[in-house]
Amino acid sequence: MPAKHRIPYVQARDEIKKSGGVNLWFSRFASSTAQIVGHPQVFFGAVIMLVVWAFSGPYFHYSDTWQLIINTSTTIVTFLVVFLIQNTQNRDAKALHLKLDELIRSHHPADDDLIDIQKLSDEELDALEERYQKIREACERRRAGKLPEIQPEQKPSNHRPTKQKAKTPAA
Repeated sequence: MPAKHRIPYVQARDEIKKSGGVNLWFSRFASSTAQIVGHPQVFFGAVIMLVVWAFSGPYFHYSDTWQLIINTSTTIVTFLVVFLIQNTQNRDAKALHLKLDELIRSHHPADDDLIDIQKLSDEELDALEERYQKIREACERRRAGKLPEIQPEQKPSNHRPTKQKAKTPAA
């Protein structure tokens, strides 16, 4: 990738590094934790801990304290890990959307009205899904050698109007 295309990315990264704030720290911490927690060895370690806890039941006479230890520890771990993983998922989703937006923007025939589509309401997304479903069905009929019965509709009203060239009358 030519260096001139990386300038906004490099500048944004440098600004974040200079600030060194809580967001940067938490981002890195959440990413690292999500990677560690998602590793198979951590899962097997958790299973081993549960087995050890279960086998220690007779030693502690299955007391309330014995049960409280596992309930409290699993609740706390689950509570904290959910937030860390959600942070990682949000950043991954945002990065993915930005990459897709850049691909749409860079491909000239693409409909760049779909950039930031994730910000539409559920009803607007349903309308777009229906529109693309009809386009897909028409394409399948053409491939099967049938004439398309359903013509794709015009863009929904929430899209920006496209500029049309003025027709010049034939002389």
